[in-house]
Amino acid sequence: MVGDSLSAAYGMDVDQGWVSLLQQRLTASGHGHRLANASISGETTRGAWTRLPKLLDRYQPGIVIIELGGNDGLRGISLNKMQSNLEQMIRLCQQQGSRVLLLGMRLPPNYGPAYGERFHAVFKNISQQEGTNYLPFFLEGVAEDRNLMQADGIHPTQDAQTRLLDNVWPSIKSMLVSKDD
Repeated sequence: MVGDSLSAAYGMDVDQGWVSLLQQRLTASGHGHRLANASISGETTRGAWTRLPKLLDRYQPGIVIIELGGNDGLRGISLNKMQSNLEQMIRLCQQQGSRVLLLGMRLPPNYGPAYGERFHAVFKNISQQEGTNYLPFFLEGVAEDRNLMQADGIHPTQDAQTRLLDNVWPSIKSMLVSKDD
């Protein structure tokens, strides 16, 4: 798992975040997969790309979940650069034998509809081009509900973590090899 504050359980105990809940669900459903959460608050695609080779060597994952891009967008990093970083990450994961799940993001509306749509399209385009599994909007049903967002309007609350897990679970489940295989 490579992500930013959304996956690093920003504003709460790490055990309450959706990634920890995913590990619990994997265990409870009989999957022996061990999840390594290498998410860092404030992470950009460039930072994660720099860290990725060592993470792949260390964990040798069968599946890599990439939840990145939000900080790139909020900081106004070039969409071409963000796309290039994500493409390089996905290709490296695939070269190492890992399957990839790319989690799509959207920007707050104050960035304007044109930029917001171009930002969101980057994720779909990459997933199609690189043949990755893809979840169009990781924060679906959460970002639109102020009660599920922290006061900053960017980070989900503890109450939202199960919803985030439920958003990701169908994609993860389809990627898992059954324990009988």
